Amino acid sequence: MARFAQLLVVSQLSGYVVAFILSFLTFIPLILHQKEFRGRCVLFTTGTWSEEDGQLVASWASPLFCDYCIVIGIFLIPFCALGIYRSSKYLYYQRDCIFLFAFLDAITCGVFAVLYLIAALFITIGFQKWCRTITKRFESCQDATVNAIDVKDNIDTSWFYVEVGAAQFGAWATWSVLVGLTVFATLKVWQSHQQENIRLTMAQNRRKLCKGAVEDAFFDFT
Repeated sequence: MARFAQLLVVSQLSGYVVAFILSFLTFIPLILHQKEFRGRCVLFTTGTWSEEDGQLVASWASPLFCDYCIVIGIFLIPFCALGIYRSSKYLYYQRDCIFLFAFLDAITCGVFAVLYLIAALFITIGFQKWCRTITKRFESCQDATVNAIDVKDNIDTSWFYVEVGAAQFGAWATWSVLVGLTVFATLKVWQSHQQENIRLTMAQNRRKLCKGAVEDAFFDFT
């Protein structure tokens, strides 16, 4: 395995390991958040504050915003596990992957990067919208964690700020790693394509040499 190819595989292996770890930071906090909010999701949720008891009358957004981020995080785990296995195998046996696998890897990394960008935007923009509602009464969004703001819906707000904040960090960090993996995979495609061209050129040259040797032998015989 050439030095450049080996460096690419090591970079991919490191990226897959980091993305594997960060994926848990994306979906686990959101699962805990939905459990504490009785299946609801704060992303893009708005509401008004009651003048009588100071409680939030929430207009709950669809839980699909949280569900999407959870599903994408879960789906990333087997993909990263497969990437770790394949990269480790290439390093151990000192072999390069074939062009088709490199191409599929680049496409899949690019798709996951786009999907994770959408998830990160959902969490960031949706959480900002929720916090704008909270700050109509409180000084900061975090202040709602120490107050029972929605007794009617029986939600536990103690950890929502930490949980959604952790998911937001995990989503953006994972997206940046996936962008890096897409770049590495694209370079791997280019490198595999170059190797295929070299092998084809060498095979053509060997055929020409063999053909020339046969023709020379034939003329010498005649």
